Amino acid sequence: MNKREIFIIGAKGIPAKYGGFESFVDQLTARNQDEDLHYNVACRRDLSDNKSDYFEYNGATCFNVDVPNVGPARAILYDIKSFDQAIAEIKKRHINKPIVYVLACRIGPFINHLKRKLKPYNGLLFINPDGHEWLRAKWSLPVRKYWKYSEKLMVKYSDLLICDSQSIEDYINRDYQMYNPRTTYISYGSDLVKADISESDYKVRKWYETHYVRKNEYYLIVGRFVPENNYETMIKEFMMSGTEKDLVIITNVEKNSFYEKLLEETHFSEDKRIKFVGTVYDKELLKYIRENAFAYIHGHEVGGTNPSLLEALGSTKINLLLDVGFNKEVGENSALYWSKQSGALAKLIEQADALSADEIEQLDQASTQRIADAYSWSFIVGEYEKEFLEVN
Repeated sequence: MNKREIFIIGAKGIPAKYGGFESFVDQLTARNQDEDLHYNVACRRDLSDNKSDYFEYNGATCFNVDVPNVGPARAILYDIKSFDQAIAEIKKRHINKPIVYVLACRIGPFINHLKRKLKPYNGLLFINPDGHEWLRAKWSLPVRKYWKYSEKLMVKYSDLLICDSQSIEDYINRDYQMYNPRTTYISYGSDLVKADISESDYKVRKWYETHYVRKNEYYLIVGRFVPENNYETMIKEFMMSGTEKDLVIITNVEKNSFYEKLLEETHFSEDKRIKFVGTVYDKELLKYIRENAFAYIHGHEVGGTNPSLLEALGSTKINLLLDVGFNKEVGENSALYWSKQSGALAKLIEQADALSADEIEQLDQASTQRIADAYSWSFIVGEYEKEFLEVN
């Protein structure tokens, strides 16, 4: 039997070092257990560790794509060029029934044209619609309109939409019912492996000493520094609370306009508990910081299943999540929830401070079990392999 060839487009590349989609593709290829499947992954050459046209990684064939820096449209151009290179490879290798799996909905206006190129090879177009990109505050109104229009066309011409959130799947089926979209739900994954470093490691001691942070004496936020992740609400509410613990914020903060606006709105610099500590690129160190936080606060409001949330549930004892569908479906009864109503999070922080050791242990066990039951990478990859192999 010929292998089923899967072409993955939309991630910046593997080995993963950039974000959620890249980590997903890394896991998907590394854990491939079925000899009837072979992955082909588009990688942006300027970000790739390997500069040759083709290279092998995790048993996948990776092909580098050159894309000029044309500003915000670069990601769109990258996806289009990746799709064209995938078609060229399909043609060259005489591949029958390939699947092109596009991550995110950036290229809607071009997708029908690109899909027609697949037709001679009986190819199928799979799409991951990602989250509500058109709601992100960082985009101007014209860009948001483009995202929404692009999403509409991606849904219209897809053969299958793989949604990593049940809320996103419900939204696709509700808002685009006129296209009768074919959808399935397969989440993002996580693992439960403890950090491979200890308190005696130099980098651990240095990080805690540099930021004047003590183990189990801090609330933690990890996420992109964007308004829709509700930094203003989380900081204001923390400042309102009476906790004596710190708020450690790990994010790609720069002294930009959003930072200055936050400073002006909250005056957080006057509260010595608020600590912006920059980014942590060392995965083991970040995992250790999560494991030794008192609690994690999650304010993401836009998007599907968030990798940072899964990591927190798998490693942090107490998790305080914004009460929206995306977060509720993941955390279920293993987390505590807050609304954006004034005083709600501040009150919840004080309640968390007052939890007994037994109550904390119960939450810790419940969140760990939630990840083990529904979000382990082995389970997620198995679901993908079934989907790729069973489709005609």
